[in-house]
Amino acid sequence: MKGSALNKLLASFEIEHKIEINALGLLRNAGVDIWMLTGDKLETATCIAQSSRLVSKSQTIYTFKQVSDRTEAHLELNSFRRKNDCALVIKGDSLETCLRHYQQEFMDLACRCPAVVCCRCSPQQKADIVELLQTYTKKRTCAIGDGGNDVSMIQAANVGVGIEGKEGRQASLAADFSITQFKYLGRLLVWHGRNSYKRSAALSQFVIHRGLIISIMQAVFSSVFYFASVALYQGYLMVGYSTIYTMFPVFSLVLDEDVPAEIALRFPELYKDLSKGRSLSYKTFFIWILISIYQGGIIMFGGILLFDEEFIHVVTITFTSLILTELLMVAFTIRTWHWLMVAAQVFSLALYIATLAVFKDYFDERFLISLNFLWKVTVITLVSCLPLYILKFLRRKYAPPSYSKLT
Repeated sequence: MKGSALNKLLASFEIEHKIEINALGLLRNAGVDIWMLTGDKLETATCIAQSSRLVSKSQTIYTFKQVSDRTEAHLELNSFRRKNDCALVIKGDSLETCLRHYQQEFMDLACRCPAVVCCRCSPQQKADIVELLQTYTKKRTCAIGDGGNDVSMIQAANVGVGIEGKEGRQASLAADFSITQFKYLGRLLVWHGRNSYKRSAALSQFVIHRGLIISIMQAVFSSVFYFASVALYQGYLMVGYSTIYTMFPVFSLVLDEDVPAEIALRFPELYKDLSKGRSLSYKTFFIWILISIYQGGIIMFGGILLFDEEFIHVVTITFTSLILTELLMVAFTIRTWHWLMVAAQVFSLALYIATLAVFKDYFDERFLISLNFLWKVTVITLVSCLPLYILKFLRRKYAPPSYSKLT
């Protein structure tokens, strides 16, 4: 989340409460660029930045001189350009002058800084800076405030976080998220934010896979039978596949965790890996498409090759293999099991077995209790799932992701 704007207005900063120190250090290690927008004086803002470890001990602070016209702004920008790895402290009126005459140059230099402190900012100026960061960096911004003068900034950001404090609840009511202490911001981003991204990526791609695999099976079935307009699964089978048979295991993925909360907070660099977009990208999208094509083709061709006499046997074999494949794919995707995940898997499988005896128009009851049915379903399911599990095992062994190295 490059270019994040974190507002910190402190009437009195007490060093014994180290919550800001821990939170800001955590965010810096997580790869979040921090801008502090405050209405305090320059000296107060500089002291807060140093005390809260917004500026690390190894970094210097460059105080931007007061500029009022184009010439002074040009000279000061040239002087600032010669500095390396230093935090910037600038007043609101000087910032406005630089943005009026040299917006591109100033943003290039400011975004390279490890931290930026803008003091003497008006509420509208805070919102303008957030919008400028969004436009210039093309990144998501998060604005944090605790007072009524932060409402415009919070509403201008992509994500607004309000802190309930002595200044009231105006910022909290106007924000997307509300916290009671600043130290909870680290857990909100590094733990809950990371899990939200990972789970949303897994769930969305699995929903695509669930719908695409049955479409591939229908396409293969139609092509084999000379593109006849005959549905492979009719009536309650299609409804059941989309709901009660596969819904609970797939949606149980929202409970998955790749690492415990303690490790995520101890190693905030894991959050930094999210900026690479590896969990939800064109690559992962096409991988799931290939998996759907492979599994749909294997199940359908296997059912056609192994069925004996009646068409109802094709439906029985392929649909059972399809349900088992979906349940196994969910099991292969889960990294940390939760008891609700186990319950969802067992409940879905038990519900499907129970309905086999009810839907006599869709399944052959005598064929279901035969060994012929069992070995054919087992073979098709293993061929569709086992190669994928082997590839996943080899990848985790020879090219493990970052989180697996910590667990």
